[in-house]
Amino acid sequence: MSPAVLLHAAPERSADLFHVIPAAIGDAFTYLERDAGGRRLAVVSVLDRDAVAAAGVEVVDPSGLGRDELTAQGVAPLAADAELALRLVRAEGIEAAIVPPDFPLWVADHLRAAGIALTVDADAFMARRRAKSAAQLAGIRRAQAAADAAMAVARDMVHELPDGLSSEAVREAMQAACAERGCDLGDDVVVAAGAQSALGHESGSGPIAAGVAVIVDLWPRDRASRCWADMTRTFVAGGGEPPAELATAWRLCDAALRLVLAEIRPGVAGGALYARSCEPFEAAGLPTQRTKSPGTTLEEGYYHSLGHGVGLELHERPYLGRASDDLVAGDVIAVEPGTYRPGFGGCRLEDLVLVTGAGCEVLTDFPYGL
Repeated sequence: MSPAVLLHAAPERSADLFHVIPAAIGDAFTYLERDAGGRRLAVVSVLDRDAVAAAGVEVVDPSGLGRDELTAQGVAPLAADAELALRLVRAEGIEAAIVPPDFPLWVADHLRAAGIALTVDADAFMARRRAKSAAQLAGIRRAQAAADAAMAVARDMVHELPDGLSSEAVREAMQAACAERGCDLGDDVVVAAGAQSALGHESGSGPIAAGVAVIVDLWPRDRASRCWADMTRTFVAGGGEPPAELATAWRLCDAALRLVLAEIRPGVAGGALYARSCEPFEAAGLPTQRTKSPGTTLEEGYYHSLGHGVGLELHERPYLGRASDDLVAGDVIAVEPGTYRPGFGGCRLEDLVLVTGAGCEVLTDFPYGL
């Protein structure tokens, strides 16, 4: 029998809880699964009862666990919530449960003091979310379609390069394109030109000069599903002939991306894909995380991992770097090789990819060229 699962969070802020109760509930509550396929219960008031029940979860009214008496005794709200969590697990005969890494300490302390064994199990909770549901995958596809449309807006603006074009203006236009498609795009998405493009997640600011590299990295979130997409392209401002260094960087990124896409399938280790992506850069004499001296900070070349999982969180498992997870069917991963030189700029290409039973499907629908 699988262990009991316990959460105390708000679906609005917890990907683990939103995964099982996809409702816009902003108040934290206790959720319990007795075991896989067993009863699922949540301690919520009448305000959120219908939304929880719609997810197929059994509603336990706080009054039935003694909330009124606790309030009358002057027990503070947080302490009362912890006591209700304890009463729920005792009523269900639960003596031990697994919890996610962000489980509240004040609830854990109360339960453990009463003899309930809690084990933090990050792997178990992430495994529950690795294979995307049909609704989640539909949301990711909508978010990616919005990303493709917004990237087209950015490309056209950067290539046309009207006088005074700024990173802020491009960002604002992309936000409007995503909003039209039911997605939100934050103020920190990357439109980084020239030397700014060598600085990782530097958002970019100010006017864009002709002939420089412009990295555009955007991650819209689908409002309905709360799922994300993620993509990056690099352009030459003004659309002319790129500098030789940028053209070389682009060829290396393109080669690395294509090598990786050809090998994505269930069972492949993310670390093996990362190693494959390093090959073009290392062959060209550029440093990577695996060739740098231990304990040093790499600020040029291919200085980051291959990518990350994407879903209800923008950065989630599987790991695709020196830390590694084996891929499973249903994973959605962002694959983003890049190379950079301080003072000059950088290049990065990023696709969003669904791991299928037979291999993979590239969800990004946008050309790679500068």
